[in-house]
Amino acid sequence: MNNISKYPYQITPQEREKLNGHKGLLVFFTGLSGAGKSTLANALEYKLHQDHIHTYVLDGDNVRSGINKNLGFSPEDRSENNRRIGEISKLFVEAGLVVLAAFVSPYEKDRAFIKHTVGKDNYIEVFVNTSLKVCEARDVKGLYKKARAGVITNMTGISAPYEAPKQPDLEVSEVHSVEEAIALVFAHVINRLAIH
Repeated sequence: MNNISKYPYQITPQEREKLNGHKGLLVFFTGLSGAGKSTLANALEYKLHQDHIHTYVLDGDNVRSGINKNLGFSPEDRSENNRRIGEISKLFVEAGLVVLAAFVSPYEKDRAFIKHTVGKDNYIEVFVNTSLKVCEARDVKGLYKKARAGVITNMTGISAPYEAPKQPDLEVSEVHSVEEAIALVFAHVINRLAIH
């Protein structure tokens, strides 16, 4: 680490924000598998895109099929997965993009690390508070069925813990329609973007 120094880039994050017409931001959706995180992230991206806001979606599938494909689901691997997500998000935020991240991210300490990495002014935490009962009923990927059958282990909500956010910036749940949830998150994001 002693041989690493920060390069003095000519283009600053502020100049990228000015070019984009908005600041970079991380909107971090957390909740159980099947809660609706990716659905909300994708719907929000579509709405932001319509308003000419530069975005990128990160979720478990596109991260774990690439940069994090060497990680499993042990507590240590989950934390490393989140550490890398934080560092990737920081780069995207510095590039002036609005990152819409959809991850279970079950540990409070990992979400705190991500918030610290991108900076609290660049971070919005959205708790998608969908009950385990509803998530199991949806079971989009068949993971809960496999977990109940003992086929997979370390399933958050079944055989591994989920530490719900104590003070998220926003909370949505199964009582909200996708449209209602997106309206709430969109209003919060637009308020934070400082669009010029």
